[in-house]
Amino acid sequence: MSVVISAKDVGVEFYTSRRRKMQVRDLLFHGRATTTSDTFWALKDISFDIRKGEAVGLVGGNGSGKSTLLKTIAGVLLPDTGTVHVDGGVAPLIELTGGFRGELTCRDNLYVQAGLHGLSKDQIEERFEDMVDFAGPQVRAALDRPYRHLSSGMQVRLGFAVISSLDEPIFLVDEVLAVGDKAFREKCYTRMESLLSEGRTLFLVSHSEKDLKRFGARGLYLRSGRMVMDGPMDDVLARYNEDNR
Repeated sequence: MSVVISAKDVGVEFYTSRRRKMQVRDLLFHGRATTTSDTFWALKDISFDIRKGEAVGLVGGNGSGKSTLLKTIAGVLLPDTGTVHVDGGVAPLIELTGGFRGELTCRDNLYVQAGLHGLSKDQIEERFEDMVDFAGPQVRAALDRPYRHLSSGMQVRLGFAVISSLDEPIFLVDEVLAVGDKAFREKCYTRMESLLSEGRTLFLVSHSEKDLKRFGARGLYLRSGRMVMDGPMDDVLARYNEDNR
């Protein structure tokens, strides 16, 4: 099968402080910047290839670089070193409520978000009922209310319904399967399995071993931004658990 995601020697460097530039008050009162310019590598020397139709899970603790890597693949972040090549469109199930406008109705937000992700008006109208059905009856009842009036759980439902209805061949999933009630999680699981059965490629971040084993045949283990292991999911999880006893 063809390679659809290729990362070569990828590195992403962040500043330790958010204040990267000297502020006017620093210049006036101190004559110099008072914040540190120290940096750290969120990712360093990361290389791998993922083939069409693969289901790959990212394994690692908090701060290991998993979400940063997904955002790099999604194009949200540009690597400071190395390259990332993605062959095909990406549907990012990352920060699902990002981009929604609180003052717009849920209906308008659905149209805007689906349109921004490449669906035409005709495609949106064709899929509208399916998306709303997936989001659930509570969201349907609130379609013409401002989005900000939805609970956080209902906002995530709407976001997942929109993004998972896209035609993109690659899906990036960051912890979203852990949200919502049990019934909604099972709907998410079923949708993800359906996407895989269609030959889509899945790249998953989760702290749930159950989810990782269910969806990922292959695992990539990150620690402190470095690649520790790339192999079968059971072996990768065993190594991760051994390292964190």
